[in-house]
Amino acid sequence: MSPPIAALVSAFSKVSITFADLPLRPETQAALAEHGFISPFPIQEMVLPIALGDGDVIGQAKTGTGKTLGFGIPLLTQVISPTNPEWAEFKNAGKPQGLVIVPTRELAIQVADDLETAGRNMGARVLSLYGGKAYEPQVEALKNGVEVIAGTPGRLIDMIKQGHLDLSAIKVLVLDEADEMLDMGFLPDVETLVSKTPASRQTMLFSATMPGQIVSLARRYMTQPTHIRASDPTSDSSTVDAIEQHVWRCHQMDKPELVARVLQAEGRGLTMIFCRTKRVAGNLAEDLANRGFASAAVHGDLGQGAREQALRAFRSGKVDVLVATDVAARGIDVADVTHVINYECPDDEKTYLHRVGRTGRAGASGVAITLVDWQDINRWQMINRMLGMDFNEPVETYSSSDHVYEGLGIPKGTTGELPGSARTREGLAGEKLEDLGETGANKGRRSGAGKPQTGRSGSGAKSNSNNRNSASKPRSTGSGNAAPKATAEKAPAKERTPRQRSRTRGTQKDA
Repeated sequence: MSPPIAALVSAFSKVSITFADLPLRPETQAALAEHGFISPFPIQEMVLPIALGDGDVIGQAKTGTGKTLGFGIPLLTQVISPTNPEWAEFKNAGKPQGLVIVPTRELAIQVADDLETAGRNMGARVLSLYGGKAYEPQVEALKNGVEVIAGTPGRLIDMIKQGHLDLSAIKVLVLDEADEMLDMGFLPDVETLVSKTPASRQTMLFSATMPGQIVSLARRYMTQPTHIRASDPTSDSSTVDAIEQHVWRCHQMDKPELVARVLQAEGRGLTMIFCRTKRVAGNLAEDLANRGFASAAVHGDLGQGAREQALRAFRSGKVDVLVATDVAARGIDVADVTHVINYECPDDEKTYLHRVGRTGRAGASGVAITLVDWQDINRWQMINRMLGMDFNEPVETYSSSDHVYEGLGIPKGTTGELPGSARTREGLAGEKLEDLGETGANKGRRSGAGKPQTGRSGSGAKSNSNNRNSASKPRSTGSGNAAPKATAEKAPAKERTPRQRSRTRGTQKDA
C-alpha cells in the first residue's frame, strides 16, 4: 500500500531530507542505510513524492544520476513478498508484480542487483532476464516465483511466447533508457510488452531525451503523467564543466604508446577506453595486457559469460582498464572511474557525452582524454561547436610530448611498459568465468586479457570457405580418419563432347 499523501507532503517539505524521513517500509530503510544511502539524489528527491503516491512519471535523466532507486523504492513499496503478512491471502503469489524494461543485458544485471539490494530485507525475489544466457535457470526461477523482473525486450517476449512469463499481475511498469530502446529498434517489442500488463498499473518512463515516438508512447500508455526533468546534474554543460578534459590530435600508430603512458598518470584509478570497432577494442586490450596492464575487453564478439567476467573483474578492481565499444558499454555504471579515454573520435556530441559521463559520477571529479585522428578533425570540430567547448584545434600530440607528462602528472622517464613493481592487480584471470549455458557462435569465447576473438579455430572461417569445393575434392585423411568411399574412389572418366562455338561478331544478338 502506498504511503498517505499527507505523510509525503510532510516529509518532502523539509529543507534537507534523508531516506529515514520518508514513509518507507522499515525493511527498505534498513537496506538503504546498510549500503550507505542516506540522502536522496536530486532526481530521487523529485520523483519520489509523485511515484510513492502511485502517480505516473516521465523522468528525463541520464544513466548514473541515481534514478534506479528513484523508481526502485516506489516499486518495492508496492510489492507483496513471501515475508509480507498479506502473502497468505495474495491471489497472485509468485507472479511478477514489478517489471523494468531496459535496452541492454548489462543494464538489466545492474538494475536487478540494485533492486535486490534495496529489497533484500523485505524478501523480494528479483530476476534479470536477458539473452545470451541459458533459458533453463531463468525458467526455473520463474516457476519458483519472483516479485520483480528487470529484462531486455527480446528475452521477455520469448518467455511470454513459451508460456513461462505472465505479466497479468504487474503493479508497476518501468521503461528505463527509453530513448536507447528507440535507437536500438526495440519500440515495437516494448509496445507489445506494455499491452500484456494491466491497464491499472503505475507506469514510469525514464529517458535522457524525449523524441516524438517516446512522447507518443507516453501518451498512449500513461495516465496524466508528471514530467520531471533533472537537468541540473546531467545537462550537457554541467557534464562538460565537471570533468577535466584533454583533446589531442595524434597519429594512429602512436596511440597505444600514448595510452600506455597516460595509464601511468598520477592518481589514476579505474579507467574506461572507448573504441569504435570490436577489432580495435580487442587488439588494444591485448596490447595493453602485453605491456603489463590489468586490462580486459567488452565488445559484441565476446560471449555473455566473458563480458560479465570482464565487468565483474573491473568492478572488483582485479582489472583497472576496461576497453569497450559504445554498444557494449551502454548501461555500464561503475563507481570510482577516474579516467575515460576516447581512443577514437566519437561520432557525435551525444556519444561524446555518453562516453565521458562514465567518470565524474555523483559529484566526483574525473578526467576525459580524446584522441583525434587527422581525418576526424572536421567531426571533432562539429562536436566541439555543439557542446560549446574550447578545443576547436586539438593540440598535435605524441607519446613523448611534454604537455602529456605535465598535464596529467606523469613521472618523467615513464615508458610504455608498466614497471614490474606496479603490476599488483590479479587481472582477468583472477575472476572466474561463469558458465551461463550460452548457445550460438559466441559460446565459450573469452575476453582473456583483451585478446581479439576472430572465431577462427581448427574448423574456422578458412575451412568454411574451402567447403565450397568439398563436393569435388576428397577430404584429407592426414588425421587418420578414412575418407568416405564415394570420394576416395576415382570415378570413371566421361567422354567429353566437343564444345560448339558460333561466331557472334557483327551479328545481332537476341535481346
